[in-house]
Amino acid sequence: MNSHLTHVAAPEGVAPGRGYSHVVWGTGRFIAVSGQCAFDEDGSVVGIDDPEVQARQVFENIRRCLAAAGASLEDMVKLTYFVTDIQHLTGIRTARDEVFAPDRLPASSAVQVSALILPELLVEIEAYALVRDEER
Repeated sequence: MNSHLTHVAAPEGVAPGRGYSHVVWGTGRFIAVSGQCAFDEDGSVVGIDDPEVQARQVFENIRRCLAAAGASLEDMVKLTYFVTDIQHLTGIRTARDEVFAPDRLPASSAVQVSALILPELLVEIEAYALVRDEER
């Protein structure tokens, strides 16, 4: 567990969110990950017509991007989901719950969009993380 982050699911006077923290804060080095789609390492679309499979690939891509910056999914503070159909959130949440502990969910937003870069893509997720500064 990364104690440099604090997650608050429901601040006083705010209704609890369903599957996200309203507030996440901490100290450290900020990392921004561009919106990731369901492309495998060869650039092929994974999980055509299946938002849950696409989300698993997206989270794996985010994990790899964070690793390149010396971070992990545990350092995540914010996710923004762009979906072509808001109904896809059910499958996306299933994939999300496979990688995040229920008490360590990032802050998040979800936006339905008319299209993504390719018609086969159902979800794109951008991510922000905060890595603890190591003493030198």
